[in-house]
Formats: sequence, structure tokens, C-alpha cells
Amino acid sequence: MLGSYFKTSRRSLVRNKLFSAINIIGLAVSMSVGLLVIAFLTDLFSYDLFHEKRHRIYRIVTKTEGDDKRTMDLASTSLKAGYKIRETFPGIEEVSLIRRGFYSDAKVSDETIIPLEATWADPSFLKIFTFPMLKGNPATALKEPYSLVVTEKTALKLFGKTEALGKTVRFDTTNYTVTGVLKDIPKLSHIRFEALISLASMLGQKADSDGGILDWGNIYQNYVYLTLPETANLQTVQANLDKLSATENKQLEHQKITLSLQPMDKIIFGGRLSNEIGVNFPKPVAWVLIGLALVVILSACFNYTNLSIARSMRRSREVGIRKIVGALKNHVLGQFMAESVIISVMALIFSFVLFLILRTQFMALAPQLSDLVTLDLSPRLILYFLLLAVVVGLAAGFLPALFFSRIQAVQVLKDASSLKVFRHINLRKALIVIQYTFSLMFITTTLIGYKQYRGFLSFDLGFTTENILNIRMQGNKSTLLKKELAQIPAVNQIATSRMITSLGSIYGTQLKYKTKSVHDSAMVWLNFVDENYIPLHHHRFLAGTNFKNRPTSGNETEVIVNEQVLKRFHIVDRNPADAIGKQVMLDNKPLTIVGVLKDFHYGTMDHKIEPTVFRYSSEEPGGYLNVGIKSEDYPAALSGIEAAWQKIDKIHPLKATFYDDQIEEAYKQFEVMVKVIGFITFLAICIASMGLFGMVVFMTETRLKEISIRKVLGATESGLIFHLSKGFLLLLLISTLVALPVTYIFFDQYVLTKFEYHQPIGVSELIISVLVVMALAFLLIGSQTLKAARSNPAKVLKSE
Repeated sequence: MLGSYFKTSRRSLVRNKLFSAINIIGLAVSMSVGLLVIAFLTDLFSYDLFHEKRHRIYRIVTKTEGDDKRTMDLASTSLKAGYKIRETFPGIEEVSLIRRGFYSDAKVSDETIIPLEATWADPSFLKIFTFPMLKGNPATALKEPYSLVVTEKTALKLFGKTEALGKTVRFDTTNYTVTGVLKDIPKLSHIRFEALISLASMLGQKADSDGGILDWGNIYQNYVYLTLPETANLQTVQANLDKLSATENKQLEHQKITLSLQPMDKIIFGGRLSNEIGVNFPKPVAWVLIGLALVVILSACFNYTNLSIARSMRRSREVGIRKIVGALKNHVLGQFMAESVIISVMALIFSFVLFLILRTQFMALAPQLSDLVTLDLSPRLILYFLLLAVVVGLAAGFLPALFFSRIQAVQVLKDASSLKVFRHINLRKALIVIQYTFSLMFITTTLIGYKQYRGFLSFDLGFTTENILNIRMQGNKSTLLKKELAQIPAVNQIATSRMITSLGSIYGTQLKYKTKSVHDSAMVWLNFVDENYIPLHHHRFLAGTNFKNRPTSGNETEVIVNEQVLKRFHIVDRNPADAIGKQVMLDNKPLTIVGVLKDFHYGTMDHKIEPTVFRYSSEEPGGYLNVGIKSEDYPAALSGIEAAWQKIDKIHPLKATFYDDQIEEAYKQFEVMVKVIGFITFLAICIASMGLFGMVVFMTETRLKEISIRKVLGATESGLIFHLSKGFLLLLLISTLVALPVTYIFFDQYVLTKFEYHQPIGVSELIISVLVVMALAFLLIGSQTLKAARSNPAKVLKSE
């Protein structure tokens, strides 16, 4: 039976080369997107699977709430929470405390100095997580202070091929001993590091003696993981966390901290948590990718269904004869389902080649993607690909197979024209409408998304970023580099700042006005700058002046605020000048307002402008030099800056980026999304157009005699083209009337409302999509109908 199915399917494919090609190409193109999405999601769902205790590992996450009811969700928590859980919670198997933020130069010898990024961890770390140790004892490797555990790759960088275990590495003035060598960290791990340093190295011999680091409110750099027994009651553990939070929150005046459990398998799709220790991926985006792939695959399946039912008149006699010689309904059903699966498997071969090409292009869309996934082939992934081909084949062939299995043999053999195929015309029309509705929605979405992206890049931030080069100091003293840069003619201004604003990174602190009321305390965004920063970036003063005094360490007295600070704390009613001289409390330090700036964007465009302050740092900011470049010969200017950097730091490479490029990188995710949707749009249009082309070809072939008779009776070519095309154009019009309002409402009411400063949807984004689709449709329909209209009636009708 299977052999018969295969032979019949092969003959059908050969007899109907055009329709077979359309189906195979359409399915191949759509399935290549499916393969890409499957590979992508397979990698995401494979994160942390190598940990033996992964089903019992949980992370403690934190939610903070201020007096103003603003909340923040953090992946980090306090070390104190970890110690309390370990000491007081019953039924906890292991608790591990880790802290990030170790960046230093590892000195092995006078000739070997290598920058190293490490994570502090306690001995339980290697008990909870399965990071195999090649050399050393995992139970004791992180026990003693100044112990260092390195990965294979790090050991090779530091010591070459010589034995690393027992060697000494100097960080600043302290020697650390290598007590273990780990196997390299798998890429699909949410925790990644070059080395581990014993937590006792930072805390000292008595961890509880360091009050600052172990404060309950110190929640921004620390992470707590734990393993629970198989029989653990999560509700009980959460209740204990709630009790701990309630007890410890009593020592906080203006903040409330709540702890909760997060399973390890939920971390990669953990939502928007601040201070993530590693990579994660928004779950809604994953659903969007799945949805886009399904739409494209369904579009190809619609083509198959449409063309198969359209060819029903030709294949009805074949089905009738099969039934006469004994074929049952399920035999016919199996025949056409098998044929569909064979076509799908053939398409899989082509789609796999496309996948290999698309994989490279997809990974090149953004550096973050190559850091997130590998898309490497594996036996499991190949199995998923084959499963996709079978599922797509069954889905595409189900309706045609069901239709043909219900054909009455006697009726078809007596008069094939009496076959009630036309009951399915509405189905075929509906499928075409659905295809082009999605195509129009995709085009419109791409145009709207691109407009928003360009709008983000060109939006007035409230300050200047043009020709400003931001240099990351990497621990060097800014005064040394300033002296060198001052000698470069292309450099006209130099400022310092702790961070670069408008890129998405934030640094907050508590500000209080009228200290008698606790409700006048709230979080404000903060940056430490010098007196050159505001003139360089052309911030506009509404009142007051720049910093008047360069404070010495501990003698800071001045602060500059934006308009939102005045509004939020009701410092003045209307005139910003009245705020000059007012005193506020920042980090429990009294500071005087000396300047009020016009509002500007501290964060990205999806957040509204919020209260922001500038403070003068009396210490080395340790952040960035902001360098104004006046030369048009940027390569020469950068070359001079590179030479200046080499004079003060021969170890670290220069990390300098123009502010405008950093702004563009901050919105890279939107650019990637627009490119992905644009690519899906292109595929959807191609597939829908192939289906429309096949339908037009079939229609013109089956109506040649009608066309010839109309020509004999005096019909013109233009009249015939309109007559043949109007049905398809009506379907496209219906698609337009459905797609444009739905897309507009979706973006206007749901998507763009999430962005405080978005571009309005214009008529052009809606009209262009219609013009593109209509132009393609006219080209496809017109070319075939014109060919049919120009046919010679004598040749067509001579056989009648």
C-alpha cells in the first residue's frame, strides 16, 4: 500500500510540474523560517539543562517598593537574605551566595598582565551547580580567603600550557592562589564567568563583621541560589521568606523589600528583571516568533489546499477509478495525505539548505544573538525538523484529502462536471483573503516599526550627542588621560561622568524635601559629572548656574536638578528661579540647588522623563571621559586618542564610542525586530503571491474556451482582463479593509501606548502597504490574464 502511495504521488508530481513547484518552493521557504525558530527556541529551552539538580534549584528574587509606591523587580538580593535563609530556614538543602563586580588585572609575571572578570562565590556554589572541576577539590576550592578557581580557557590565558593548580595570581596588591580548574562554562548557561573568587576574600575572616556589604538593603550586586529537597513545600518556603522580609524591613525607612522564589527553568524566560546576572529572553517575543513562523507556514499550507482543491476536476476521475477497483475512503484519504507528506519532506530538503544560509544572516543581525544562542545542529534538532515536515504535510493535505475521499465514484465517472467542487470556492476565497490580510498586516507593521525606530534615533533628547566620543576609563585616572587629550588639536572639550545617560542604564538614589514628612522622599535618577559636562552636552539652564565649587572629598554642597524634580517635590509652583538656594537631602546629605535644567531624557524612549539630578563627584568618577571632537577627519582624531590612551594604559584596549552610535545601539533590539518582521513579510508576500499566481494560471487554463467565445463575440482584451481579474481584486480589497483597521487599532491602542514618546501612525504607512500588494497582484494577474486574452480563439475552439 505504501509503495502504491509513493508511485501515485510521484506520477502526480511529474504531471503537475508547475503546481508541484509552487507547493514545494512555498513550503520550503516557509519551513526554513520554522526551522530557524525551532533551532532558536530549542537553544533557549536548553539553558541550564546540564545541571544535575536543575529541577530543585531556585533563585531568590527581590521586589522593592518606595514611599511613592514605585516598584522595581530585581534578579539580585542581599547577602544578608542568603545568610538568614541558611541559618534559620528548615528543610533547605544548600544555599549559595555570589556577588558580581570583580574587574581587575591579573598579574602572573611582569610580562603577563591580563584583564579578568570574576564572580565571588561561596563553597556551596560548586555543590548546587554542575560545573565539573578538572583539577582541585570542589568541596574546599572556595573555602579559604584569596582562593581562585579558573576555567580551562582562563588558565590557558594566564599560564599557557603549564600547570595552573597551586599557582599565584596578583590582583592589585593581593596574591590569590589557584585552587581549582573548571571545565569551560557551557554557552547555554545563564551564569557565565572567567573565574570564581572565594566570597571570604571580600568579606574577610568574619563575614558578619562587614556591616555595609551585609545590609538588608544592599540588593544590587548579590545573588542567592538554593536547592530544595524533592518533597519540599514551596508555599512553606515562600511563607518563611515573607516573614523574613517583614522582620528585616523594619530597619528600612523608605523602602519595602519582598523576596520570592524563581525556579531555574524560568530564569531564561524570567521577564524584565533588573540586574540579571546573565542573559534572558522576553517570553512575549518568543511567542511572537512562534506566531510569525506559524503564519508563514499556514500561508504555504493554504497554497497547497487551494491548488489541490482547484485541480479537483482533473484528479476526480483518478479517485473515481481507484474507488471502482476497490479503494476505500480511508485508502483515498491515506493516498492524498501521503502525497502531501512526501511533498513536505521534499520541501524540507530545500528548506534545510535555506536554514543554513538564514542561520548566518540571523546571527549577524545583532551581537546579542550570537551571545544568546548557538543554533548548532544536534540529533534532537534534526528530529524536530523531521517532525515539522510531517506535521506541515499532514496539515497541508488534510482538507484536500478529506475532499477527495468523499467523492462519489459513479457520479464522477458519469459526469465529472457535476462534481460539487464549487461548494469549496468560498473556502478557497477565504484562504486567499487570509493570506493577503496577513501580508498587508506584516507590511504595515514593518513600516510602522521602522518609523518608530527612526523616530527614537532622531528624537530630541534635550541635550546634544553629536561629535561626542565617550571613553570608558577602565579603572584609570581621568586626570592623566585629560592631559594627553588636551594636546590633540581635534579635541575641543573634555568632561567626566559616572555613566552615559539615555542608553537604558540607570542609577537611582533617594531625595527628600521638607524632611519632616516621610512622604516627601522618593527615588530620583542620578549622574555624577564635572563642571564641563553640562556645557559640552548643551543642556539648557532654566535658572541658576553650573557648579560653582569644585568640592574636595566629603565636602559636596551643590546639586543641579531638572524640572521634574521641582514638580515631583512641589519645591516651587511656577518660577524655576525660586528653587535656587533650596536645600534637599540626597543620601542623607544636605545639598543646595544651584541650577535647574530643562527636562531631558535620562532613560530610553519607552520611559517618560523623570526626576533627575546631577551631582559633582569629588572623587575620580571611574566611569567615562566625554570628549568633544571638532575635526571632520575622525580617523586622524581617533588615531591621536588611541596613541594618548596607549601612554597611560598599555594593557587594556581603548573602549571609545561616539554617543550617536551608542544611542543607535541602545535601540538595536527595535532594529532587529523590524528586520525580522520585514524578512517574514517578504516571505509571506512571496508565498501568497506564488499561491495567487498558481490560482490565476489554473483559472486562465480552465477558462480558455470561455475567453475564446467572448473574443469571437467581440470582447476586447482590456475587457477580458478586467473580467478575469475582478474576482481576485475584490478579494484583495476585502483583505485591505480587514488588515488596515486591525493593524492601526492594534498599534494605536496596545503597542504604542507602552512607549511614552512614539511617532504617530501616518497615512503613508497604511497606503504604501496597499500599493505594494496591489502592484504585485496586478503584475501577477495581469501577466496571465493578458496572455489568455491574446490567445487565438481558432486554435482553442477547433477541437470543439
